[in-house]
Amino acid sequence: MVLAGGGLALGLGLWRARGMAAEAMGYGAAPDFGLAGALIQGGWARGQAPPGTSLLALAGKPAGVARDGRFFIAFDRDSAPRLQLSARLGDGRIVSQELTVAPRAWQIERIPIGPRPGTPPSEAYARLRSGELARINAARSVDHQVEGWRQQFIWPVYGRLSGKFGSQRIYNGTPGSYHSGLDIATGASGTPFVAPADGVVTLAASSPFSLEGRLLMIDHGMGLNSAFLHCSGHAVQEGDVVRQGQYIAQIGKTGRATGPHLHWSIKWRDFRLDPLLFVGPAAGL
Repeated sequence: MVLAGGGLALGLGLWRARGMAAEAMGYGAAPDFGLAGALIQGGWARGQAPPGTSLLALAGKPAGVARDGRFFIAFDRDSAPRLQLSARLGDGRIVSQELTVAPRAWQIERIPIGPRPGTPPSEAYARLRSGELARINAARSVDHQVEGWRQQFIWPVYGRLSGKFGSQRIYNGTPGSYHSGLDIATGASGTPFVAPADGVVTLAASSPFSLEGRLLMIDHGMGLNSAFLHCSGHAVQEGDVVRQGQYIAQIGKTGRATGPHLHWSIKWRDFRLDPLLFVGPAAGL
């Protein structure tokens, strides 16, 4: 099954950023960075850097700029409400805009008991997990010259949303880890799913990781990547170039999973993002 086409309308509208400040003598007004997307916690935006930009930074951290001046930025699940987007021009001047990032009302479940005490991991498991995390971090550090970040993402597969990004349990005042992706359940292992956007396969685990199972990761370029957890099998291998809508793997329940489902997570650099803000709601879900 292949889900081809341009995807669904984002449904979140477009947000156009306006200049808030100029940090250079003689620069009358800050330029319009032309931002469009979802300026909200867990969201993202694409934009156009001012002509002559040599360095772009969000909250002081570098963000890439394509040759045509287009760029991609994103906002963590717990992003601050205001962030500074700055551009250093070729002549040394710096111009900036203050961005307002809308807060989210996360699905929080408060449990009136403390977290279950766990047993310390064995040395063997600690070594195993350390190796798995090293492979994941190495895959995320790769930044290929691919253009998936420019595309309107499509759903990798349609199904029941069994887990939403950002949901969290708080045990007697102690926060647990929040859900880092979107869970899509189709009812059975073996259901094929497709690439939501163009990219390069950076990790295709031939044997299950302890938590993620048969993990598949795709670099979409510009620091943006997708991870697909609990797969029962892969149709691609590391180094493969994949196109939007291409069949890449099958849903499964490998690793730590109570049933067959696709856990799809997206990261931009160190920020975890909400996949739903990339594709918009699907009819009937």
